[in-house]
Amino acid sequence: AVTIATNMAGRGTDIQLGGNVEYRVDDELRDMPEGPERDAAIAAIKAEVAAEKAKVLEAGGLFVLGTERHESRRIDNQLRGRSGRQGDPGLSRFYLCLEDDLLRIFGPDTLFSRMMKNNLADGEAIGSKWLSKAIETAQKKVEARNYDIRKQVVEYDDVMNDQRKVIYEQRAEIMDADAVDDVVLDMRNDTVNAIVGEACPPGTYPEQWNVPGLKARVSEVLGIEPDIDAWLQEDVIEPDIIEERIREMAEAKVNEKATQVEEGMWRSIEKSVLLQSLDHHWKEHLATLDALRQVVFLRAYAQKTPINEYKREAFGLFERMLEVIREDVTGTIMSLEIREPEVPSLPELPDFLTTHFDPFTGEDNSADIDGGTLGTVAATLPPRQSPMPEASEELFSGEISRNAPCPCGSGRKYKHCHGKAA
Repeated sequence: AVTIATNMAGRGTDIQLGGNVEYRVDDELRDMPEGPERDAAIAAIKAEVAAEKAKVLEAGGLFVLGTERHESRRIDNQLRGRSGRQGDPGLSRFYLCLEDDLLRIFGPDTLFSRMMKNNLADGEAIGSKWLSKAIETAQKKVEARNYDIRKQVVEYDDVMNDQRKVIYEQRAEIMDADAVDDVVLDMRNDTVNAIVGEACPPGTYPEQWNVPGLKARVSEVLGIEPDIDAWLQEDVIEPDIIEERIREMAEAKVNEKATQVEEGMWRSIEKSVLLQSLDHHWKEHLATLDALRQVVFLRAYAQKTPINEYKREAFGLFERMLEVIREDVTGTIMSLEIREPEVPSLPELPDFLTTHFDPFTGEDNSADIDGGTLGTVAATLPPRQSPMPEASEELFSGEISRNAPCPCGSGRKYKHCHGKAA
């Protein structure tokens, strides 16, 4: 039997010469009940497999024919191992072409010239230990190259994985915590410190401070308007004093918002804002790292190691992401507005609901309906069992069909009007 397979086949399976008795029994005798007949059939299958195995052994066993060498010696060895299993005889042989990618790209530079000098005829086989050694050397080159690629991928993934552990750990703590007011307070204090530190660098004089920029940033992020110009007129003014005052104003504004709702509701709002901001900026950070990974190899042209440059840039981006999260959470909580839910107004009813015609007089009584709402319309409609109008006995002197209109002029059938009373 001949089995044609692409790449490698049969790994992890015992290829039994002559066939597999268990598989054949399960396939051929699946519906046969237990008994002497089934036992006889099993014995026949065993005898047939034994006879076929003897023929295969006489022919030389399992023969593995490879049409090329793989880039990895491990796969070639696994294919060779398919023959000669369980002590059975077997043979494996590989055929190669000098135009195979393995020899053309990774083979020795002088391989072609040496081969061509022998004046070989088309289709003539070359068999020598030197050629086998050259093939093995080419495979070693490919294996080393693939190992370096895998090692580099792991190094890049480790950078992202370290940051992922930090973010997921913080997120798990937020999810498990009953209240995150301490985290939000620390973020607000860090944000105020960063804003003041950017506009009022340490070791500078008040004349050198960026007061307009400080006012704009405080108004943009915190939503407050501190009188910084008046503070600068004081005899002793330091960045720490400005930071403390801004922090107190921000704290007072947050406390005012917190008193407008229940304590549990406010905690839920803080946790929701914190988680949404963390997830949003983390996803953006992952996309940025993927883009950085695609272009960081260009640093090699500047005689720099790409992986080291990636680590340095990724760390800077991570620090920047944490700053943005702190500022985003602070700004969102400072600017949110707490409102009572508005009761939706009822939709306007169409004319056929707001217009009421008297069924007896045919007059339009819609002017008597106040507001046009469904409740008032329903209140003005006549009851389902309206009283029967009075009628003289002369109208009912003759025989009247039950399904005929009632002679009283109510518009209903006789059986539902005066006929019902009769």
